[in-house]
Amino acid sequence: MRKKVLSILFFLIVVAHTAVRSETIQITTNETALVLQTASNGRLYQLYLGPRLRNVNDYTNLVPGMKSKTDGQAWEAYPVSGTETFFEPAFGIRHNDGNLTTVLQYVSHNVKKISDDVTETEIVLKDQLYPVQVKLFYRAFAKDNVIEAWTEISHKEKKPVNINNYASSMLYWKRSGYYLTEFSGDWAKEVNMSTVPLSFGKKMIDSKLGSRADLHVSPFFTVGLGEKPAEDHGEVLMGTLGWTGNFRFTFEVDNENNLRVISGINPYASDYTLDPGKTFTTPSFIFTFSTRGTGKGSRDLHSWARNYRLKDGHGDRLTLLNNWESTGFDFNETKLDSLMVETKYLGVDMFLLDDGWFANKFPRKDDTQGLGDWEPTKSKLPNGVPALVKAATREGVKFGIWIEPEMVNPKSELFEKHPDWVIMLPNRERYYYRNQLVLDLSNPAVQEHVFNVVDHLMTENPQLAYFKWDCNSPITNIYSSWLKDRQNNLYVDYVRGLYKVLDRIKAKYPDLPMMLCSGGGGRTDYEGLRYFTEFWCSDNTDPVERLFIQWGYSQFFPAKSMAAHVTSWNHAASIKFRLDVAMQCKLGFDINVKELRPEEQEFCKSAVATYNRVKNIIFEGDQYRLVSPYEGNHTSLMYVGGSKQQALLFAYDIFPRFGESLLPVKCQGLDPEKKYRVREINLMPGASPAAAFNDKVYSGDYLMKVGLDVFSTNKMHSRILELTAE
Repeated sequence: MRKKVLSILFFLIVVAHTAVRSETIQITTNETALVLQTASNGRLYQLYLGPRLRNVNDYTNLVPGMKSKTDGQAWEAYPVSGTETFFEPAFGIRHNDGNLTTVLQYVSHNVKKISDDVTETEIVLKDQLYPVQVKLFYRAFAKDNVIEAWTEISHKEKKPVNINNYASSMLYWKRSGYYLTEFSGDWAKEVNMSTVPLSFGKKMIDSKLGSRADLHVSPFFTVGLGEKPAEDHGEVLMGTLGWTGNFRFTFEVDNENNLRVISGINPYASDYTLDPGKTFTTPSFIFTFSTRGTGKGSRDLHSWARNYRLKDGHGDRLTLLNNWESTGFDFNETKLDSLMVETKYLGVDMFLLDDGWFANKFPRKDDTQGLGDWEPTKSKLPNGVPALVKAATREGVKFGIWIEPEMVNPKSELFEKHPDWVIMLPNRERYYYRNQLVLDLSNPAVQEHVFNVVDHLMTENPQLAYFKWDCNSPITNIYSSWLKDRQNNLYVDYVRGLYKVLDRIKAKYPDLPMMLCSGGGGRTDYEGLRYFTEFWCSDNTDPVERLFIQWGYSQFFPAKSMAAHVTSWNHAASIKFRLDVAMQCKLGFDINVKELRPEEQEFCKSAVATYNRVKNIIFEGDQYRLVSPYEGNHTSLMYVGGSKQQALLFAYDIFPRFGESLLPVKCQGLDPEKKYRVREINLMPGASPAAAFNDKVYSGDYLMKVGLDVFSTNKMHSRILELTAE
């Protein structure tokens, strides 16, 4: 007992000492500074967030964003519920004794260098009265001007506690006004951009869909600080959450026009039960602050993603031909063999077999059955997947395959054998989304099963080159027979179970390319992209719609992570227009090649060769969005290589008005001192390039200040220009 008393006294002495010591913590990139400071009460506050000051001593002149420590206006770095926090908290807890309050005080911090360009700051906060600890982490990427923030929550109480708020990040701003750009939509109409002013009160962007979390709203946003977000000027905060599950962003403007931005997992139906000695790690909130608009912010995020987050970020990507639009579920070995011949003819790298190749007791003839039974259908594929891999190898192309291993049809052998593996209510009528249910990835047995789907295919077919990993259903009928009395942990533990599977796959098959698909863009986050080389933007491949969809995703993701296929969704659009749109990103085809006219087939072949020649500029270059499709009847963007020796300019006329007045497109990112030869590329056989500027030489200065007349009044017309320094 005496030892316990002495320990408590020692702890209180340490806390008391901490309370009077002022600490200033600087988290900086080459351009941005986030400065935190302790106050006399021992708690940690945000002192500054904005452009990095040249002289570090200037931060001492800043006035903290708080009037006093007790009036509810304090800019606390990680505010808790139940104290003088009058606004939305970052953290909430129910202790063993039922108390709902925790006061977190600064204990220590540590800064370590991860690399020459990356530093990580760890800040330890603890409660005086309860054995609860929160660690704040900030990883700063100096050159890419990106900061990653997350928290670790742990405790040593005698019994489990419940945490009901557990944000990854809390940021504060003081500006004259705020404008939020959000990205909303649905199946086949993803990432619609809209901007609204933020005024007094709260605005939340959140998802409650569990597995296919991004169906209606995407896990990223832009806030214009002082004015609406603009492409080339103004202050903007651009943020995204690395979490393949429910998310929530809260934007709260208080009575003094301060803005609080809280980011993290959505705590909806997820007041998490945390055992003593265990650590709850939140996902990363990834953000950049730009003083030169969203264009600069996007380029920083693209560079960061290639350097640090996207799987094989600087590697190549496989062009492909998918069978879905040619065959649907109706195929056999003979049909697939002929498509592999077409794959070789086009000059793409790989043939991708989509849905419909599996199940025998309930053969996969449509989407009502078979999902979960991952053996080839003998009537369709009597020689299994190995015969298909061999056929592709004979043609000199690679072979990839579609799977949806997290899901199950009730009409399947898997469901018959393991109904306890499925998330579903035991006492109510089931609701089916796309005739399927979700497997319970919180269960280790299910994790093993899902891993084995991939492992078996790879063990049997070591030359298998690619997986398209789909996820078509949100979590419905939410109940886990595995978690029993901890149903509130399901939304979180499902995602963690998914990551455990993906970690095992990545460890065993580190070089295996995979596409992250979810009925289109239902999963678009940077934690998922640790494991996937690219994501499927949308099932909508109409090139006109794709111009908007790809524009939206480009705000946060580099071109090489965005899969874009040439299809027959819009027959009114020429094959050239469709190809020119898809070539902005990672190119693929999902089209019946034999239905194309001979000159169209020839064009596709030449376009693939052109794409292979210039794709490194698209994959590794800086992207500049020049003319927004939201602002008129035309759109344009360009990619500039790192040395500024080469660039590609894409220009599209969507539905221009008759006799419309056209303006030149001004380039960006070029070297004003260099001379660039301009050539139109990717032309249809027999077509002539634009005589007005083709094969002419211009200074970079001219191209950026005067520009080129690349638009026309032709509907669904497109041009790609290659700029080469001489």
